[in-house]
Amino acid sequence: MTRPARAAALTATLAATALLASACGGGPEEAVAVDTSDWDAVLAQAEGQSVDWYMYGGDQRLNDFVNGEVADRLAALGITLNQVKITDTAEAVNKVLGEQQAGRTSGGSVDAIWVNGENFATGVQADLWACGWTADLPNARYVDLDDPAVATDFGVPVEGCEAAWQQASSALVYDSAVLDEADVESVESLLAWTAREPGRFTHPAPPDFTGSMAVRTFLYDTLGAETVTAAAEDGGLDDAVYEQARDETFDRLVAASDGFWRGGETYPVSQEEVEKLYADGEISAFLTYGPGAVSSLVADGVFPGSTRETVLSVGNISNVSFVGVPANAEDRAGAMVLADVLQDPEVQLGLYEATGIFPVVDLDTLDPALAERFAAVDAGPSVLTPAELTADALPELDSATLARIEDDWRAQVLRGEE
Repeated sequence: MTRPARAAALTATLAATALLASACGGGPEEAVAVDTSDWDAVLAQAEGQSVDWYMYGGDQRLNDFVNGEVADRLAALGITLNQVKITDTAEAVNKVLGEQQAGRTSGGSVDAIWVNGENFATGVQADLWACGWTADLPNARYVDLDDPAVATDFGVPVEGCEAAWQQASSALVYDSAVLDEADVESVESLLAWTAREPGRFTHPAPPDFTGSMAVRTFLYDTLGAETVTAAAEDGGLDDAVYEQARDETFDRLVAASDGFWRGGETYPVSQEEVEKLYADGEISAFLTYGPGAVSSLVADGVFPGSTRETVLSVGNISNVSFVGVPANAEDRAGAMVLADVLQDPEVQLGLYEATGIFPVVDLDTLDPALAERFAAVDAGPSVLTPAELTADALPELDSATLARIEDDWRAQVLRGEE
C-alpha cells in the first residue's frame, strides 16, 4: 500500500474541497444496496443505468473494442456504457477520494475504474471500494480466483473488491534487423549493446506504469528470480536486501545511461512516446507490458516486419488488471454487470483477437471448442504466445516497494545525470 506520508498529503490537499462540498449539500445518503447473490435482481436494477467507466484511453484498438463489443453487449441488457478516457488511473481514484472526503457516500460520479497496483492499494487504504461481490459474477466461474495473481494485487489481498479482466506480461520488443539474438539474451547483453549502439534504447520515466516495470526488470536481474518470488510470497523485501540491490542496480543504470536515448539525460513521459520512437526508427528496442498488441502494429506497417519479441534471461513480469467499483458509485449494479461482461469467455476471445490483450479466463474451464479458438489465434512471427510469456513470468512486488523503487529511481538515476 502507499506510504502513510503520501496518504496524509493527499488528504490534506483534498480537505478544502471536502469542506466546501459538505457546506453546499445536505447530509450524506447511503448508496443503494446491490445483492449480487441474486443476479437476476442485479440485471433488473442495472437496466436503464449509465455506467461511467474511467480507464486509460491511449490504446485506440482497446477503445474501439470497449465502445463496440462491450458497449453493444451492455446495451442489449439496457445499460449504457460511457468510457471516460484518462491518462493516469490516479485521476479517477483521487476523484472518488475527493467525493468521499466531501461526505458523498452515494450518487458518486465514478462507476467503475480500470485499476491495479498502487492505485488499488490507495483505494483500499481509504476504504473506497465496494467489496465482496466479485465471486458472485456468473462468469467468475471461468476465472481462477485462487490464483495469487488474481487473489492479490501487488501484494494487497483483493478480497472481492475488484474483478479481474485482463492479463499483462512484459517482453522486450526489438528490431531483429538491428539486434542479434545474443544482444537480447540478458540484461547484461542488452546494456552491452546500448554501449556499442548508443541512443537506441529507452523506457518511460516512472511513475509511468511501463517505465516502472522496466526499472523493476533491471532490479529483478540484480535480485534474482528466487529472491523476487520469495519476497512476493512473504509480502515484501527485507530493507537491507532491497537497499543493496537498489544501489547496485541504479549505479549500473547510471553507468550505462550514456548508451540510452539522448544519453539518459531525459526519458519519454509515456509508453506511447516510446513506441513512436520505435516506429520512427529512432530506437530499436523497448520493453512492453502489451506484447500481444505488437502483432497488429507490424501488420499495419507501423512497426517494421523484422520486429520480434523475447524474454530476457531474468524472466519477465506478469500481472492482472481489474475493474474496481467505488462504494459510492451511482450505478453500481451496472458497473458490476460490466465486470461480468468483461469476464465472458466470448468477450475475452474477442478482446484477444482485436487487441492482443491476453485473456484472464482459465482456458481449462472452457468448452473445448472455445478453448481451441483461443489456441488458434495466430499473432504472427513477431509475437510470443501467452504460453511462452508465462513460462518464466515473475510476480509483482507489493505496492509499497513499487512506490519506493520509483522514488529511489528518480532520486538516484535522474539526479545522477545532473
